[in-house]
Amino acid sequence: MSSSSAEPRSGPSPTQRRYRGPLYAALDLGTNNCRLLIAKPHDHGFRVLDGFTRIVRLGEGVSVTGRLSDAAMERTMDALRHCRNKLRDHQPTRMRLIATEACRAAENGPAFLARVKDELGIELEIVDRRTEAELAVTGCADLIDSSAQGALMFDIGGGSSELAWLDFRGGRPRSQGRMAASIRSWQSLPVGVVSIAEKFGGVNVTPEVFEAMVAYVAEHLRQFRGREKLRQMIATHPVHLIGTSGTVTTLAGLHLGLERYERQKVDGLWMRRDEVDDTMRALLSMPFERRVAHSCIGKDRADLVLPGCAIFEAIRREWSTERVRVADRGLREGILISLMDADRPYKRPNRPGRRTGNGQ
Repeated sequence: MSSSSAEPRSGPSPTQRRYRGPLYAALDLGTNNCRLLIAKPHDHGFRVLDGFTRIVRLGEGVSVTGRLSDAAMERTMDALRHCRNKLRDHQPTRMRLIATEACRAAENGPAFLARVKDELGIELEIVDRRTEAELAVTGCADLIDSSAQGALMFDIGGGSSELAWLDFRGGRPRSQGRMAASIRSWQSLPVGVVSIAEKFGGVNVTPEVFEAMVAYVAEHLRQFRGREKLRQMIATHPVHLIGTSGTVTTLAGLHLGLERYERQKVDGLWMRRDEVDDTMRALLSMPFERRVAHSCIGKDRADLVLPGCAIFEAIRREWSTERVRVADRGLREGILISLMDADRPYKRPNRPGRRTGNGQ
C-alpha cells in the first residue's frame, strides 16, 4: 500500500487541487477517535491526499451509563465538522463513513447519528462487528509476512477489540481487497481501552491491577472458535501476530526510543517476543506523570495505554508467537482499499476454465 507517512493537518483549497481520476474517502468514528482519510488510487494501493484525526472519547462513560454523554457528543460534533469541511473541499467520488462500538452500544447512538446527519449533512453507517474485523484485515493485509502460513490480527479499540485468524494453508488471495476471504475464525471482544480503564482504572495501575485486567480479557478469549486449533497451528507452522491500535504503535515508539512519534518508523515494524516483554515491563513501571510527559504517549493516552497493554498481553499469553508486526493503519485503509478494489477492473484469466485454490 502506498499511503503517505503522515496526514496533512489541513487540506488545500479547491483552486489548488487539480487531481486526475476519482478520489475516495473513509471516515472511522470509534469509541476513542475520529479519523478521516482522503486518497486517490496509486499503483496497487493509494496515495493519501488529506486526513484528519482527533481523540474525542465519544464512548466515555457508555460502559457505565449505556448512553453517550452530552460533552462527548459535543467534542465529536466539533471533530466531525472539520471532517465535513474536508469532504466539501475534496468532493470524493466515493466514500464510506462508519461508526463502531460506541454508537453500536449506546442507547442514544442512532439519535446522535441522526443529529450528525441533520446538522452536518454527514450520514454515518453503524457497522456490525464482523464488518469491522474484515475491514481491519483488509487494511493491514499487505503487512502479513509473505512466507507465513497464517496470522492472528488484532485491533484493540476503545470499546471493543476485534481478532481475526487468517489461514493460508489452502492458498492466499491475490488481491489485498479480498484478504478477508482467508478469515478462518474471528471474534469481537466487548472490551477496549476505554471500557477496561473505566472498570479497573488506568491512572495508577499496580502489577496486581494489571494482572486482574489480563485475567478479565482472558475470560473473553476462551470463547474464540478454534482456540486450540490456532494454538496447534502456531506450534507447527509459521504464524505471527499483527496488531493495529494506539496501544501497539505506542509500544513500538517506546521500543524504538523515539523522541516524538514517527509513523514511517513504526508502521510495519517487527517486534520479537522479548522486545515486547521488555517494553511492556518498562511501561508498567512508568508512573502516570511520566506517561503524560512522554511524547509517544501524552495526556490523551496516558490512562488508556496500560488497559490496552492488558488486552495485548492476554492475546499474547493465549497464542504465543515469536514475532508481532506493528500496523499504524486499520479501518480507514481497509475501507479505501475495498472501495478502490471494487472499482478496479480485473483481467480475466487466459483460460477461464481453470480454477485456483487460493480462495478467490
